[in-house]
Amino acid sequence: MTSNLSWDLYRTFLAVLTEGSLSGAARALGITQPTAGRHIAALEQALGQTLFTRSQTGLLPTDAAQSLRAHAQAMQHTALAFERAAASHGDGVNGVVRISASEVVGVEVLPPILTALRRAHPDLTIELVPTNRIQDLLHREVDIAVRMAPPQQEALIARRVGVIDVGLHARDDYVARYGAPTSLADLAHHTVIGFDKLTPFLRDATKGVPMWARETFAFRADSDLAQLAMIRAGYGIGGCQVPLARRDPRLVRLLPSAFRFRLHTWVTMHEDLRANPRCKVAFDALVAGLTTYMAG
Repeated sequence: MTSNLSWDLYRTFLAVLTEGSLSGAARALGITQPTAGRHIAALEQALGQTLFTRSQTGLLPTDAAQSLRAHAQAMQHTALAFERAAASHGDGVNGVVRISASEVVGVEVLPPILTALRRAHPDLTIELVPTNRIQDLLHREVDIAVRMAPPQQEALIARRVGVIDVGLHARDDYVARYGAPTSLADLAHHTVIGFDKLTPFLRDATKGVPMWARETFAFRADSDLAQLAMIRAGYGIGGCQVPLARRDPRLVRLLPSAFRFRLHTWVTMHEDLRANPRCKVAFDALVAGLTTYMAG
């Protein structure tokens, strides 16, 4: 096996894995398709492994390629973290800070917080990753994460900012047309919005509400943003963050004492970034902004 391989080969390998074809990888990387092909051929020769096989739908990764995916992703995250750190040198707060948060928090809650942060520090560039998947702070997928669970790794620092309540809500015209449920059992006679796939988080959160199950939902989506959009459209009854619902005068909270999820919320980052100016101001802004959001 050849050592000291160019990072470009690994970068192209990961792009082909992601895009499923040489042409897609070439577009993603801004290189030509023949160059992408040469990179994959050079990597296969150096490793002594076949990494992809051709099919009617594109390039299929072999078992060898799949086993290397996580390592290539780790290299990519390290390279991006290197670029962010390099871009932050100079006087004042500048450079790139990469932040992850759940879909709803990232899209509905953080924009005004990040806008104020940018106005205070105009040389700061923000990358936002709105995802319900937990991003890896240790391997620098992101610099800062807003999480609904306390961090377990000792190398992370965290600030607990409070609890976000999630309650049942519907639009006012839905309630006017169909009435408000007086008990959880009444939900069986209503149009209910919920998840499609049951995750460990949802299983734990809903274990005290047995009727909150996939088969009872008249609309199913794993995207929290899609569920929120359907609540706002008047489709039916669904779970919504209480501070967020307060912003919309048409949303009515239902069964507040019978249905309540609590999202314990933390802002976290790697301890090595504690003294980094760009990360420190972003961390503090998120803590302050989310605390204000929770207070309504």
